[in-house]
Amino acid sequence: MVVTEVVGVRAGGPGAQDDAAYDVVVVGGGPAGLSAALVLARALRSVVVVDAGEPRNAPAHGAHGFLGHDGIAPLDLLASGRREVRACGGEVVAGRAVTAGPASDGLAVHLDDGRVLRGRRLLVTTGLADELPDVRGLRERWGRDVVHCPYCHGFELRGRRLAVLATDPSGAREALLLGQWSPDVVLLRHTGPEPEESLAEQLEARGVEVRDGVATELVVQDDRLVGVRLDAGAVVPCDALVVAPRLVLRDGLLASLGILPGPDGVVGVDADGRTEVPGVHAAGNVVDPTVQVVGAAAGGSAAGIALNADLVQEDVGRAVEGRRAAARR
Repeated sequence: MVVTEVVGVRAGGPGAQDDAAYDVVVVGGGPAGLSAALVLARALRSVVVVDAGEPRNAPAHGAHGFLGHDGIAPLDLLASGRREVRACGGEVVAGRAVTAGPASDGLAVHLDDGRVLRGRRLLVTTGLADELPDVRGLRERWGRDVVHCPYCHGFELRGRRLAVLATDPSGAREALLLGQWSPDVVLLRHTGPEPEESLAEQLEARGVEVRDGVATELVVQDDRLVGVRLDAGAVVPCDALVVAPRLVLRDGLLASLGILPGPDGVVGVDADGRTEVPGVHAAGNVVDPTVQVVGAAAGGSAAGIALNADLVQEDVGRAVEGRRAAARR
């Protein structure tokens, strides 16, 4: 396979002397990656975002809790972000990054179509994917009336009949939380454990019904969820189903650099988003699976600021060394 290098025009600040294609290559075109790229482009850094076009929240009708953008369609939010990055001189390219490694004066990111993007720094914001329980019809309703986050969707579901599909101990706690939005909540044990005594008491006090049995399929009428069928045949009525998916990090690019999740299951970074590999930073859901859209955007913005500060320090050091070398001649 012939590898083609994509070489960008250097747009760094005064005193920069490197010959890398970009100051920063950002892999991941979600809220974290685009926010970082916007900060860097506004700092006059050359930056490219590699976007595989697989946003986690694409099935959702709207992104919520993002001040000034509440309810915006996720794809519209990202399209707006790409326009803003490009308006400031940044680049956004479609592609899938598969491996990365050291290169002269930085790192090289290899795309699956043979392109290679080089940068002085690499920021990985590839996020995560949701692995859903194996219940017939569930995936088709995902992001509509099958959701995962009360803070993302609870307001829109307020006062409706809600069911929680428990796959682990967190299901019972989720059912308690949902009582904030609706008085009609039922906990479906599915593959989750029986609530311990104190938790069972809290559920009863909160008015949450606990139903045993494994969910087998969703019952839909007129393109609307109306219930969940259990293995014994009974149908539990509900207007929406809350599911906690298994969160799977999209960390393949980091793994190609030898960066693996720690014991807590996430990629470790310092306060500035630095990983254990020099020049490689990470932000967003790949380092914190719990953050929502607004949190991912904030993390990306902070990473962009830290990256620019890091590059400024490097640029100043090179300028000083150049001045000293000139004085010695």
